[in-house]
Amino acid sequence: MRLVFAGTPEVAVPALDALLASDRHEVVAVVTRPDAPAGRGRRLVPSPVAERAAEAGIEILRPRRPREPDFLDRLREIAPDCCPVVAYGALLPRAALDIPRHGWVNLHFSLLPAWRGAAPVQHAVLAGDEITGACTFQIEEGLDSGPVYGVLTEAIRPEDTSGDLLTRLAFAGAGLLAHTMDGIEDGTLRAEPQPAEGVSLAPKITVEDAAVDWSAPALRVHRQVRACTPAPGAWTVFRGERLKLRQVTRVPDRDDLAPGELAAEKHAVHVGTGSHAVELVWVQPQGRKPMRAADWARGVRVAAGERLESPGAPQP
Repeated sequence: MRLVFAGTPEVAVPALDALLASDRHEVVAVVTRPDAPAGRGRRLVPSPVAERAAEAGIEILRPRRPREPDFLDRLREIAPDCCPVVAYGALLPRAALDIPRHGWVNLHFSLLPAWRGAAPVQHAVLAGDEITGACTFQIEEGLDSGPVYGVLTEAIRPEDTSGDLLTRLAFAGAGLLAHTMDGIEDGTLRAEPQPAEGVSLAPKITVEDAAVDWSAPALRVHRQVRACTPAPGAWTVFRGERLKLRQVTRVPDRDDLAPGELAAEKHAVHVGTGSHAVELVWVQPQGRKPMRAADWARGVRVAAGERLESPGAPQP
């Protein structure tokens, strides 16, 4: 089949590579989000998918919105048989969905109908799911509601961050998407409607959502830090400045600290929660690189009784 691949971030690149390597299909173009400002200089840089497409010598389409007439006209000229999608980042209008004869097929990182939306991996970690996975499904105008072609499962490990899990799913899902293209092309694969039960939503997790509430149980804090790593990054406030939390572990045998109360020892930094303590392992002070929490605590000289603040919560 002639394919136009749609995707934007690094997590989409393994799937693009798998399709480029296929001897059954030809990726004739990619659709990706426009170049975006990045770094301290805020200069415009291409998306990871655009960079990979440029290396492969493939035409790159960067519509600001996929309903733009020029984009739709060019897509009709290319006349793809199917458009595989991984984390493209924009809603596709009916006019675009109708162009390829086999439609647009999305690789989504959850076991649909669970976790429909922009942040399925983060929500699976936050909810404490033990198993997640990936699906390929036919895109329709509803939110991740189309019929499913293929599924794979993946265990969520006790210390997995969203970044860890998403990396594994990106590579496993790349193979699933390639096999889905094969099955669509030879007619051996048919999409099945999603179950009506078990629908859950996974909206984007904002910076505000990533603020830690120290009155919550340690299990919740642990999940939140893992779910928000690497982005948007769980955070708290210390001495009026934001402190990102890169890694914490639970300390079930310590419950003598009030929520947010710090206890800095030579090689460990503990914080009280609504249940037992957690240990800060890696932190990132405002404007600095990540560091070991024990090194941070020595540098700022944490005093007895000092606290990490829960943003927006009244402080004692």
